[in-house]
Amino acid sequence: MRTLRIDDVEGLPVLGTLMWQPVRRPLGITAFGINAYTASNVGDEVVEEHTEQSHEEAYVVIRGHAAFTVDGEEIDAPWGTIVFLDDPKQRRHAIAKEAGTTVLAIGGEPGTHTTSSWEYIFPSLPARNAGDWDAARTILEEALAERDIPAIRYHLACVEARAGNADRALEELRVACDARPDYVALAREEDDLASIRDDPRFPR
Repeated sequence: MRTLRIDDVEGLPVLGTLMWQPVRRPLGITAFGINAYTASNVGDEVVEEHTEQSHEEAYVVIRGHAAFTVDGEEIDAPWGTIVFLDDPKQRRHAIAKEAGTTVLAIGGEPGTHTTSSWEYIFPSLPARNAGDWDAARTILEEALAERDIPAIRYHLACVEARAGNADRALEELRVACDARPDYVALAREEDDLASIRDDPRFPR
């Protein structure tokens, strides 16, 4: 048996105002994904705007008050509200209506669980935001050793491009795009990859 208090989990600033608190990994949960997001201020994001590819997701407001938008529909979500999205393609977003609002995000594929790629990528973002490419590389390489998926290779390519390692960036990007052709269009607009975009080896 293991226990964990959300207030004891150090938040990581990841995207904009989003503060991510890892829950699944510290507890060693393997059956489903679960992590927390806490907003410091009114108006801060507690769920970034996004869709999913395959898994169902539920958001549980465990403190404060959030405002969700799901495919354009607004949902008022005070403490105790659960917002469940059984359609991965639904676009979702939430902001805090009270400072300190905390939302648990719980997700998994029906009948099985595959760890979200963001659990491997988010820990690298503070180092990347600080320009510490060596630390970011180490985090992503450790993630890759645990689970070799295209998303990690794509983000490793971003780190290597920023670090000036064009050859490795292009190779990681090639592997990622071979496995996920939709990354080709994404790479064309990716600021992190600007330094290698004119290379003839860049995916087209």
